[in-house]
Amino acid sequence: MSTIPQETLAAMAIAARTGHFNISLMRELYRRAGSFKTITDNHDNIRDIIPDCPQRLITTLKNISPIISRTEEEAEYITTHGIQPICISDDSYPQRLRECEDAPLVLFYKGTADLNCKRVINIVGTRHATIYADDFIRQFTERMKELCPQLLIVSGLAYGVDIMAHRHSLENGIPTVGVLAHGLDNLYPPRHRETANRMAENGGLLTEHFTRTNADKVNFVRRNRIVAGMSDATILIESASHGGGLITCSMAQGYGRDVFAVPGKVGDTYSEGCNNLIRDNGAQLLTSADDLVKAMGWEADAKLATAQRQGIERTLFPHISGNARLIVDNLDSSDMQLNVLATKTGLPMSDLTATLFELEMQGIVKALAGGTYHLIK
Repeated sequence: MSTIPQETLAAMAIAARTGHFNISLMRELYRRAGSFKTITDNHDNIRDIIPDCPQRLITTLKNISPIISRTEEEAEYITTHGIQPICISDDSYPQRLRECEDAPLVLFYKGTADLNCKRVINIVGTRHATIYADDFIRQFTERMKELCPQLLIVSGLAYGVDIMAHRHSLENGIPTVGVLAHGLDNLYPPRHRETANRMAENGGLLTEHFTRTNADKVNFVRRNRIVAGMSDATILIESASHGGGLITCSMAQGYGRDVFAVPGKVGDTYSEGCNNLIRDNGAQLLTSADDLVKAMGWEADAKLATAQRQGIERTLFPHISGNARLIVDNLDSSDMQLNVLATKTGLPMSDLTATLFELEMQGIVKALAGGTYHLIK
């Protein structure tokens, strides 16, 4: 018997019934109703709790009963196969993705990686990748392991650049997550099964789809928003003038995320997309892992990890003054994103980040996903 919480089951039923095009409306309805369970419990009289609920959603929710039965079947399957359903209100839901208006209401996850890892990037590109792409990804992942010890690499488990990114991540001990365009009862392409099994042990497989969902073309496009939305940065390596990688870059730009592209030889078919994107200022030029770390402001990661390994600990009653005191006083009430903290303290960004790094070294604050900082009490 399934042990999945009723709130999650309700979210699964609503997600299955409303589909992709009603996500933003349903998220607003959820915010006003307070829970997905409240919505399903009142699906026949939703206007009793939300008087101005759009007719479109009323019609959709009235026909939810058959979906609830299907959801119960799904719950049994995922419980049996060790799959974790993650509701958008859960702490384990990717925080970066939650910020996106079209984020899925529910995700299904099989894996071990923290989806809210300190640093998350995605690597995308053509299915017809060359040795140039493979060499770059190999060198890039080797170096990123040194520069960013707390890193998660995301891609789509497709042929070409995707599978190269996953395999080189695994070779370097970097957790890697594949976002699928179908349910977790299947794998496309099948020949990537061995890699997928390894990823489930150091990384994971993630989807928004129920089992028995076909790997239709439209699902591959839609899954790109998850790849882009759950990441701090998107990296394009080899792409023709049109392709899925460019769609992911466009989505990342729409979410306000950083986009990088690796340049290629002028005239090469599978360098055209990257070169055009750089030319049109749609992406920052990327030639190495060091470029990425510098552009993202992640230079302190390796130093902090080294300091922590060497046993630098927080003193019991540290003497805090000046900028550090200002930061600690503001974080004392709640966690804050970097931009909010800058506004509250009035400190220049360079001074703020430098002081935050010192406080991290002392074990006084902790950097969370999405550029948020937490005071360790």
